[in-house]
Amino acid sequence: MRWWDIEPVLELEKDLFPEDAWSRGMFWSDLAHARGPEATRRYVVAEDGGVIVGYGGLAAAGDAGDVQTIAVAREHWGTGLGALILTELLRAATAFECAEVLLECRVDNIRAQKLYERFGFEPIGFRRGYYQPGNVDALVMRLNDPSTSVQGTEING
Repeated sequence: MRWWDIEPVLELEKDLFPEDAWSRGMFWSDLAHARGPEATRRYVVAEDGGVIVGYGGLAAAGDAGDVQTIAVAREHWGTGLGALILTELLRAATAFECAEVLLECRVDNIRAQKLYERFGFEPIGFRRGYYQPGNVDALVMRLNDPSTSVQGTEING
């Protein structure tokens, strides 16, 4: 993801997460830490015909990574695009030498939870009222050793 991707990403963000969409500033802030030798973030976009249809981001701190966001346009649900984005984020976590990766997922987002479970993430707790303003709880999930989840996985196209 680059700065010029922020506006189309925001459109998708507002469509998919109307109650708790990220702001322009949140994306700018994370992208500021995604380049150069001191980078601690990795953000990717997926395009179809030049249109952004998915994106994801990972933050690394010490030996832990945190999936900040993953989103896929509704018309691409069920195509495997979310898995491809997650694979790229886990590759980044491996490159950052993360021993574990954490994430928060809305407790009512069963589709996302199943994706994370397929990659070996396990539930470890809850964050009450994490998603605002809807006051929706987050399920916290952890993956130990992200390098084992991406071995032999190829991203094509």
